[in-house]
Amino acid sequence: MAYVIKRYSNRKLYDTQESRYVTLEEIEEMIRAGREITVVDAASGEDLTSVTLTQIILENERNHRANLPSAFLHQLIKHGEAWQEFVQRTMRSSLEGFVSSQRDMERVFREWSSRSGWGPVTGAATGAAPAASDATKRDGGTEAEAEKLREEVSALRDRLRSLEERLQKRKADAK
Repeated sequence: MAYVIKRYSNRKLYDTQESRYVTLEEIEEMIRAGREITVVDAASGEDLTSVTLTQIILENERNHRANLPSAFLHQLIKHGEAWQEFVQRTMRSSLEGFVSSQRDMERVFREWSSRSGWGPVTGAATGAAPAASDATKRDGGTEAEAEKLREEVSALRDRLRSLEERLQKRKADAK
């Protein structure tokens, strides 16, 4: 569920879920924490999300000096809408590439974990414990370490799945 932030004519930003005013820095922290943010004009209901997020990026640019080269910024201004279309296409393509790479990484990790004796990656996700290898059965101390690693892998897999779902949602929203 997206957090709704209302922007008033005095430029104050109001978080409707928390019932409090927030700053651009707090909105940036919310986004970094994984929250989806929607900013709307309090009077008209107009969507101001892109404008507000751009403002956050520009504030970061001002505070960190020279993150974006001046020549690049000149070209952005000079080419206007054509640039916006280019950026949208490029970002869409980059996100698709990222998702594809993530799937390839998952496949390689699944193969590697299977060869390492951790069992199939899907086993831990469904609650079934992967079968221990003969070497693990012989060495009692390694059994606990192997179980700990299985749990870590399971947690990483869950996080990876969550990130992929968020990325798919953003990809769908961008269309």
